[in-house]
Amino acid sequence: MGTQGYCVKCKKKVIMKDPKESKTKKGTKIAKGKCPNCGITVCRMGGIQKEGAMKKAA
Repeated sequence: MGTQGYCVKCKKKVIMKDPKESKTKKGTKIAKGKCPNCGITVCRMGGIQKEGAMKKAA
C-alpha cells in the first residue's frame, strides 16, 4: 500500500503520490505528497507510516 492522507479538494482519503517526510515549524513529523486525482499537496500528521503499523491500525 502507501501513505494515506486526506485531500481537502476531493474530500476523501487518498494514497499519496511521492510522499516525503518533513517537519513543521514546531518540529512535528508530517508526510507531504501529491493527490493522484487532482494534484494538490496532501499532508498527513505523524510522518510516513511503515507497512506493519498500517496493518495494526486497520
